[in-house]
Amino acid sequence: MKSLQHLHTFALPASSKNVLNIDSIHTAHDFIAHNNKHSFYLLGQGSNTAFIEDYQGTVIKMALKGIELHDDDLCHTLEVAAGESWHELVLWCLQHDIKGFENLALIPGTVGAAPIQNIGAYGVEVGGFIQSVQYIDYADNKLYSIDGKDCEFAYRDSVFKHALWQRAMIVSVTFSLTKHWQPVLTYGELAALRNPSAKQIFDKVVAVRQAKLPDPKVLGNAGSFFKNPVLTLQAFGLLQKDWPTVPHYATDAGQVKVPAAWLIDQLGFKGQQEGDIRCHPQQALVLTNLGRGTGQQLLILARRIKQAVADQFNIDLEHEVQLIGAKGKILL
Repeated sequence: MKSLQHLHTFALPASSKNVLNIDSIHTAHDFIAHNNKHSFYLLGQGSNTAFIEDYQGTVIKMALKGIELHDDDLCHTLEVAAGESWHELVLWCLQHDIKGFENLALIPGTVGAAPIQNIGAYGVEVGGFIQSVQYIDYADNKLYSIDGKDCEFAYRDSVFKHALWQRAMIVSVTFSLTKHWQPVLTYGELAALRNPSAKQIFDKVVAVRQAKLPDPKVLGNAGSFFKNPVLTLQAFGLLQKDWPTVPHYATDAGQVKVPAAWLIDQLGFKGQQEGDIRCHPQQALVLTNLGRGTGQQLLILARRIKQAVADQFNIDLEHEVQLIGAKGKILL
């Protein structure tokens, strides 16, 4: 058995039968050709995964590297290998005067994981930049490309979590970023900036994230554990009637997003522990491993929070972190 503790940022004690690095397209095709009847889990930097117990299959570590840049008069087009670090890509773009990703700075994980989760922050989602995603289909071991418009991007969601879940090995992502850049300053602390450069937005986002979120290299965690719930106008009206000060944000779909952290905080969970798993004292949306936490302790605390929010607010929280059990993905 191979230890997985150092391969995911929650650093829970767990192992798998095998760990394989995918560092070339040939290696990817070869693995699929010889292992398509065995269970496996594709892992990037492990920043959005928690191994709850020993996994009975093979963990595939995505390690494909490379960035190709093509320009025209209107856009920068980037084809980026799935194993590249997302934050390092944001830095690379700034260094090459390519703007648009700055609101997404310091989000952990790989480029290949970005479309799966449709990562987003400070009013920007990566799906808005994705031209296409290249993947190998596990069923026939062939390389395909899916247009961004067909990826069914939604809040922390995509086709890769549904129709293509456990079917697509993403090998690269093609992004299109306009040369007619406009800053996005509609969210949170960025609203106070006046005519900032992309670098100034980047610096502000990094500073805010570092102040709010614990460093997983110091304290095991996977960032935001729960998604922010998106409510219908009717459901939000009922919530606001009982909780007039609830913070909220309108969505493009005519719904209302409510911060999960606020809901959890109202119930007094900051600092609460189950064994060595703790709800962070400063950021209620983050669950942390104090050092000797276990997967079962994480499940107990997360389920306690989920149930309390449902009982108090009639809202069903969804976990953002992928929870992996012995046979694959599990739910709270």
